[in-house]
Amino acid sequence: MTKLIQTLVDGLGVGSTYALLALGISLIFGVMHLVNFAHGELITVGAYTAYFFFLHGGSWWWMPVAIIAAAVLASVTMEFVAFRWVRNASPFTLLLTSFSIERLSHALWQIFVSPKQRAFPKPFWVFNQFKLGGVSIEVMDVVTIGVTVATLCLTAVVFKRTMFGISVRAAAEDFDAARLMGTRANRVISGAFAFAGLLAGVAACLILMRTPSAEPSMGSDWLMKAVIATVIGGLGSFSGAVAGGIALGLLETLTRAYLPEVATGWDKFSTAVVFIIIAIFFVVRPDGIFKVSHAERV
Repeated sequence: MTKLIQTLVDGLGVGSTYALLALGISLIFGVMHLVNFAHGELITVGAYTAYFFFLHGGSWWWMPVAIIAAAVLASVTMEFVAFRWVRNASPFTLLLTSFSIERLSHALWQIFVSPKQRAFPKPFWVFNQFKLGGVSIEVMDVVTIGVTVATLCLTAVVFKRTMFGISVRAAAEDFDAARLMGTRANRVISGAFAFAGLLAGVAACLILMRTPSAEPSMGSDWLMKAVIATVIGGLGSFSGAVAGGIALGLLETLTRAYLPEVATGWDKFSTAVVFIIIAIFFVVRPDGIFKVSHAERV
């Protein structure tokens, strides 16, 4: 029972990070019908921001603010420089644009910084543990879960109680009708990218506290997990993104904890098992946990 509780806490910690990233992807999909494969590059931007600041005497007391600000700025810039000009193009063009941004980002970091990993200090408390009823719990897991819950509560308030949130939800339901009602497309889409950047920045802080390093392609692995979580929950569903992220995190940790020891020694065996289970889920329920309907343009 102790092992199960520890595994569940670990799974909630990992799944919380997936949920934040998946929520950002789902938000952009809602307003643009785009699975933004460049979303993971916001984590890379946050990592190199931390690296550069630590080179000049940075501190974790204020580093999260710098990381989140960099992610928001990068997300808004990405929308203005790339996506705004192809907004009315075909879905394939939008998808190709997101892939191009991702590849370009990798190349620029390799050329102007280094293709090698760059490490920086981690918070001194990040791997501390405490006992709760005989269960050893990492402080970082509690911080991750707490920060995620607070961020999700803020997100719920923003999208249910503010005009910006209501506009984004209306645009996600039927963008053409929302524009006829006075919604400004540029403002809504830029705001959605900014908020997605905020979520990615928070996730980047949690990731970098555990693994304090920067490398050009570090966002790709996290992006793939976030996209899978989004699809599990149902593309375009905010609740589904959170549920999918938590489900994926729990599935990963439970698989690693309870596979036979000989199996866990195989290269990426546990990851393969997770993907097999997800593939079966997609066969049984291809629309995800929450099915979302969108108005079609005619």
